[in-house]
Order: sequence, then C-alpha cells, then structure tokens
Amino acid sequence: MAPLIALIVGTALARLAGLAGVTALDGWHPALRVGLALMFVVTGIAHFVGQRRADLVAMVPPQLPRPDLLVTLTGVLELAGAAGLLIPATARLAAAGLGLLMIVMFPANVSAVRRGLTLAGRPVTPLGRRTVLQLVFVATAAVISFGP
Repeated sequence: MAPLIALIVGTALARLAGLAGVTALDGWHPALRVGLALMFVVTGIAHFVGQRRADLVAMVPPQLPRPDLLVTLTGVLELAGAAGLLIPATARLAAAGLGLLMIVMFPANVSAVRRGLTLAGRPVTPLGRRTVLQLVFVATAAVISFGP
C-alpha cells in the first residue's frame, strides 16, 4: 500500500506546488512524474534495506538465477528511473522503461502469492488487488510516456 500512497500523495503535493506558482509543476503531467518518481524511490530503497530486501530476494521465482543480484539490479533500475522521471528530457523514456520493468517483474508477485510468502512480516498483497495496483502503476507510466 505504501507505493500507492507515495504515488497519490506525491502527485497531490506536486500539483499543489504547481497551483501555488512552481512553474515546473504547473499541470497534472509534471505532478504525475513527481508522484511516480516518489513511488519508485520508496520501492527502490526497499531493494537495499534489511528485512524488505530479504523478502524481495525470496520473491524472485526459484527458477531464476542469483535472486540477490536481480533484486539489486531492479532496485538500481527503479532508482535510476525515478531520477529520469524528474528530468523533462528523459521523463518519457524513463516512464516507458519503468512501465516495462513493472510488467517484467509482475510474475515475481504472482509467484510470491502462490508460494504464500510475506513482505515485512505480512502476507504479500493478494493477486487480485496486486493486479489492480499494477495496472494503476503501469497506466500512470503510460500516461507519462505518451502524454503531453
């Protein structure tokens, strides 16, 4: 739920800043970029910190090699993508890359649900709810990628 909260709150605060006169954030498109970037900072950091990292490593489907390396790589890509979203010249490409990354990583979420894994001591998000969240996140990346 933290990623969704980061997306919503980051977008809302950025939009309010735009309305308050911050020219770079004047409009929904730049506000969405900030919200999605914040979301990926939150999720990207989790790839490197304590028990969350261990849980993410466990989520990697067993048939894939070097789950620790894959979690590190995806964390780096998420953080780099978040930075790219904040640079107007790279925002569209970053959003497209992050959208593809979310699609590629989704099977790990399916695998985690099927194996009954936990994240931060709680069961992973049920597949139906996770699918809806994933669609929201990918749709947001698509809006940024193909929007104005």
